[in-house]
Amino acid sequence: MNNMTGNHPLPRRQNLQWLLRQRTLWVALLSWALVSLAFIALCHGPSGTVPLNLPPNQLKQTPLAQVMDSWLALVFLVLECGLVFFLARRRPWPDLAQRAPQRSVALHETVALWVYAAIVLFASRWLGLETFGAGIAMHLNGSLVGATRVQSPREVYLWSAYNFTFFALVPYIVFRMRGYSRQQLNLRSANWKNDTLVILVVLAIGCLTDLTGPNIFQLTPHQRIVGGLLSFVVHLFLTDLPVMILIYAILLPRYARLVSPATAFLLGAASYPAIHIFETFTRYDSPYDSLISVIFVFLFFLPAGVMKSFLTMRTGNAWVHMWGFHAISPHVTVDTRLIVHDFNIR
Repeated sequence: MNNMTGNHPLPRRQNLQWLLRQRTLWVALLSWALVSLAFIALCHGPSGTVPLNLPPNQLKQTPLAQVMDSWLALVFLVLECGLVFFLARRRPWPDLAQRAPQRSVALHETVALWVYAAIVLFASRWLGLETFGAGIAMHLNGSLVGATRVQSPREVYLWSAYNFTFFALVPYIVFRMRGYSRQQLNLRSANWKNDTLVILVVLAIGCLTDLTGPNIFQLTPHQRIVGGLLSFVVHLFLTDLPVMILIYAILLPRYARLVSPATAFLLGAASYPAIHIFETFTRYDSPYDSLISVIFVFLFFLPAGVMKSFLTMRTGNAWVHMWGFHAISPHVTVDTRLIVHDFNIR
């Protein structure tokens, strides 16, 4: 029986021993360390410069500081995963592999979906550059890192419609037409009380963390209400639902069918930065810029991917990660400031 996905999980100490024996875990940690060192070396040392489209306050951070921020975020979120593990200790691990088809079909669907996603990503970059002079990304310019340009409301609406249509709506309809139920797509709760508890605790931690930096409470009451509601809706379609449907509803169960639970978890975590490969701060003018951009995207987004992947694998419910760790924090608590600026809300 699979230790991580069976209906009767091993005691906590044995689960930890099982985890520490997973070769993929140590390969992932070694790879993460090598990527971090490569980023510092490519930026010409610990005190060099990061040649990306970042705002001045971010450009002031040295490559070493950027790497340290990424490692601290990873450690913090791993500890938070431990808290979620404690909150869900009385419920069995869901068997996500049983929600996917047989291996040959799962492999075909996984490859086909990533080919489709790559086409949509390249098309989004071309469309955005041709229409607005900036490629369509999974986040608005300035989300989380600070803005380098102002986006028009028309641009924001187009980005949201594009991402929702091609990363959420089309894949969801196709896989529902292929006969997969909402439970098979990780979109139905098996324990709504515990899911709600996990959401509320994770959300509370995220909101408290967001309060340590620029946040929604630094705006006027009118900006908080109007901008907050608009930010919630815009980001729901722009990134929340696309990420949830594409990665954690469809791909994650297929990863679980194809590989071990530990490897499936890591693939789910790595898929999150992979889908953000054309973020607005990236540059692909040369092989050097491209390599720096890819590494920075993974340094920036992988810690969050770890949390999203764990929340989904532990609860079997993709909605948990979206409500607890995406839709409100940070896209309302932090990014409302961005929406207020782009829409000139006073």
